Amino acid sequence: MSLKVAVQMDPIEGINIESDTTFLMMENAQARGHQLFVYVAETLAMEDGRVFARGRDVTVKRSAGDHAVLGDFRKVELTEFDVILLRQDPPFDMHYIDTTFFLEAVHPKTLVVNNPVEVRNAPEKLFVTKFPGLQPPTLITWDRAAVMDFRAKHGDIVLKPLNGRGGSGVTRHLKDDPNLDTLLELHAELGREPVIVQKFLPMVTKGDKRILLVDGEPVGAINRVPDKGQIRSNLAVGGTAQPVDLTARDREICAAIGPELKARGLIFVGIDVIGEYLTEINVTSPTGAPSLKRFSGIDATEVMWARIEDLRARA
Repeated sequence: MSLKVAVQMDPIEGINIESDTTFLMMENAQARGHQLFVYVAETLAMEDGRVFARGRDVTVKRSAGDHAVLGDFRKVELTEFDVILLRQDPPFDMHYIDTTFFLEAVHPKTLVVNNPVEVRNAPEKLFVTKFPGLQPPTLITWDRAAVMDFRAKHGDIVLKPLNGRGGSGVTRHLKDDPNLDTLLELHAELGREPVIVQKFLPMVTKGDKRILLVDGEPVGAINRVPDKGQIRSNLAVGGTAQPVDLTARDREICAAIGPELKARGLIFVGIDVIGEYLTEINVTSPTGAPSLKRFSGIDATEVMWARIEDLRARA
């Protein structure tokens, strides 16, 4: 089966092919005989209910700095494609949300991975609250008094912007930290979104596990270990990837959330687990597949394409 695949992503010229999951997805699609087309979200256009994008055909190769052979720009109607990969990076802001409305207009005639309606309806730090008992103690609010009460109850806490990405803006606050109120003021000045507050988990120093799931089933995991003295383990802010096995608790978490992911058409998902707790469900542009392949030989994107091909064959 040869599929016509469009990839909505950040400019392909600027990616790091060694660590970029989207590149690995494209490389494997090409190896399986699929045709590739890339565009950025800013070229989307809707006219009389039809959705178009302006982009380029592309051939990829594993050659740093020379990894994409691009054709001329052309305008295409998105229903010409069998599959669209929704892979531009967050932030998950109104711009991102608006793109899901465009893609909703072509899905499922054209299979969008992940389902744009469910991407819109599953903000990564809010979606996890749907599964009680899996999270550490968590508060999501605009109310400073509520944050102070939460800290008085739980002691050390971690503060995050609700729609942040890659560990940006994540801070730890001890039970007597005088800077918390000032930081809450800063959050309020920078935007109107609430903050998420969680009880600090000391086991984060041993790593924040990224587990990749395809169609609700766990494929494998990597451990992301923060630098000494840091709490943020995201690879984008200096965390180090290490091999790790799935534990019984990891599989329990995956079994609890997997059916919901599958029902929503969230085919490629990355979850974050610290110790015994699920902290995030990443559905926008999950990363970690190249590290998983390097450590274990498991290629989550190959598993993804096998599932996509099966879905298209049965469409």
